[in-house]
Amino acid sequence: MSSANLGMAHTSSRAAILDVIRAAGTISRVELTRATGLTGATISTVVRRLMNDGLVVEAGRAESTGGKPRMLLQLDPSARFAVGVHLDHAGITYVLANLGGAVVARWRKPGAGADDPREVVARIAAEIDGMITRAGIDRTRVLGLGVVSPGPITASVGMVLTPPNMRRWADFPLGDALEDAVGVPVLLDNDATAAAIGEYWAGGIETTSAFAAFYMGTGIGAGILVNGTVYRGASSNAGEVGHICVDIDGPECWCGSRGCVEALAGPAAVVAQAQARGLDLGGADRPVSAQFAAVARAALSGDPVAAEILARSARYLGVAAQTLANVMDLELVVLTGPAFALAGSLYLPAVQEQLSRSFFARASHPVRVTISTNAPEAAAVGAAALVLQSELAPRHSGVRLPPEVAGEVSAQELATLA
Repeated sequence: MSSANLGMAHTSSRAAILDVIRAAGTISRVELTRATGLTGATISTVVRRLMNDGLVVEAGRAESTGGKPRMLLQLDPSARFAVGVHLDHAGITYVLANLGGAVVARWRKPGAGADDPREVVARIAAEIDGMITRAGIDRTRVLGLGVVSPGPITASVGMVLTPPNMRRWADFPLGDALEDAVGVPVLLDNDATAAAIGEYWAGGIETTSAFAAFYMGTGIGAGILVNGTVYRGASSNAGEVGHICVDIDGPECWCGSRGCVEALAGPAAVVAQAQARGLDLGGADRPVSAQFAAVARAALSGDPVAAEILARSARYLGVAAQTLANVMDLELVVLTGPAFALAGSLYLPAVQEQLSRSFFARASHPVRVTISTNAPEAAAVGAAALVLQSELAPRHSGVRLPPEVAGEVSAQELATLA
């Protein structure tokens, strides 16, 4: 095997092992061998390196099944940290997450509003610095900064197609500006994809699953993971379910199309319908998120008009979920984001019913629908998880090393790659 292929094998085996330990919580070396298909020698070598790096620790022995009890391994959650930022017009959410994806500090501040992007970047840098200081975290253990926002986003120029309330950010070099201001590596992504990565990294999602996180904040999007790997598409903007056309003669959407799910059923559409029906949302000058929250509270309190409006929105979301599930053959849909944190209990039954009734492969397997436990700050948690996964368990190819390749990589070969 060439040195280049050995290097790739080393990176892939390290990522696979770390990913399985993360997902399992605690696991023995023997179980790692079974789960990854890697040889025992490779497992021993890579685990030793992970322990030397302080990423993995021994966590006692498993119960004996007749022989010598096996030593269990787990991540050391305090070994590394990552900062996640969700940048939106309505608010900026910050989280500091540990290696296991658990939030150790959180902060929410006023949003980008109409401020100049450069001023907002300076504010973000100062607020991140303050959060790390208050948490008492060793800055050398902070791997980097993940920043996510609504809509399409690229690493080179940031937001290339922005919602109306964030037009000033179009083509602003967000990543470079933040990297200069904060002094750590910066990764950019859209909020829905980040939310999906956060759900996966924090545990509870099978590494062999196909699932989507439906994210609803100020808009609607989805992040898709297949076998633990994000499905991104040609420009890293797969999963824009809010822009599935469900009415070719429908209202114009900010994206330039017509009849999109978001234009008919997103938070802004819900608020507009509620205003037209005469619901008191606390003032038309309030942010859409606050007015949507008012509709949700009214529906949960039994207001028939608010309940009708949200039921209509939920039906459209169910169609969007069905469409994505049919295309990607999903097993799980997680509802997440600030809007679902408020109204998820009103949306979940409609989405589940639509999938149970109309999902194409329903005779082969069901699609389960759940609400995220991190729904209010899912995008920021996902932004931090994006850094953790990218730095510690990168999954570029979408597959782990097959056993026949893993078998070629001996402990001695791996040791030469240090």
